[in-house]
Amino acid sequence: MKSQKSLRRAVVLLIFMVAVSPMSPFRAMAREVSTDPATLKRLVQEAHAEFKDVKEGKPADYIPELAKVPPDLFGVVIVTAEGEIYTAGDVDHPFTIQSVSKPFTAALVMQEQGDEAIEEKIGVEPTGQKFNSILATQIIEDISANPLVNSGAIAAVSMVRAKSAGERFNKILKFDERLAGTKLNVIEEVYKSEAATNQRNRAHAYILEAEDRIYSDPIEAVDVYTRQCSIGVTAKQLAVMGATLANNGVNPITQEKVLDPNHVPKVLALMMMAGFYDESGEWAYTAGLPAKTGVGGGIVAVVPGKMAIVGFSPRVNDAGNSVRSAKAIEYIAQRLGANVFGG
Repeated sequence: MKSQKSLRRAVVLLIFMVAVSPMSPFRAMAREVSTDPATLKRLVQEAHAEFKDVKEGKPADYIPELAKVPPDLFGVVIVTAEGEIYTAGDVDHPFTIQSVSKPFTAALVMQEQGDEAIEEKIGVEPTGQKFNSILATQIIEDISANPLVNSGAIAAVSMVRAKSAGERFNKILKFDERLAGTKLNVIEEVYKSEAATNQRNRAHAYILEAEDRIYSDPIEAVDVYTRQCSIGVTAKQLAVMGATLANNGVNPITQEKVLDPNHVPKVLALMMMAGFYDESGEWAYTAGLPAKTGVGGGIVAVVPGKMAIVGFSPRVNDAGNSVRSAKAIEYIAQRLGANVFGG
């Protein structure tokens, strides 16, 4: 049974790796995606205008401070692999990165230890469950499942090489700053609110510890993870982070090589398989782009080799995904023909 599961996992990852590799026929289609400035400017503005009045969803309230965020904030950004920026709406309003941080921390672990460390010590399977599901840790063989759900994300934080919690968080923050090309700060009010209500994440950490799937002190790892999720970004900064992935690990604004290009397809594979939590299959089916969401209202999607598309809106659905952001990104992706599978 385990060998069949490993084979199935390998086949799924191979399909996506082919889709995003430079020689892929799918990438050949992606190369036809327009980066015409007038087109991108128009599509960003159209997407914002089309969905700015959507009232579905509400700010996440299980973290009390997030419930206070004005629900009608809405921004849309494209940053190309050449560093061109196109914006509409509230793109300079800081919000907490939350779970959108997860693929970037996984990338940091890959940079330090190789991408095989993620598969061996965490896992890469989607769960089909909510992002904070305790049940998933009991029914998924790898326990931690993958680094884009809470259990795996806490494990990923614990894998960042450091001698203290402060050093571990500082490495994560500095890596994110290099991806964004600018200084970032923790939004302390959200951190305090989240730290006071993160009992479920502490439970995840103890479950990981019981199965030897966490690699630092469990409560320390939860606290660093909570700080990581409380890092403030704007939609524009998040789009630069995504565009660094689109540009094979090179920040298109600063031109710094932040991530080894060999790791980029692995990060994108994780985002495609689990970036939308239990709506990941639907997102792949309709939009066909690797993406990551967060309950702070941000979504970053990557068109490999071309651009990142970001939406920010605090109104999230029951899965924790920003409703207006998802609609705006899908609108742009469909009109660009950016689906990596050629749809």
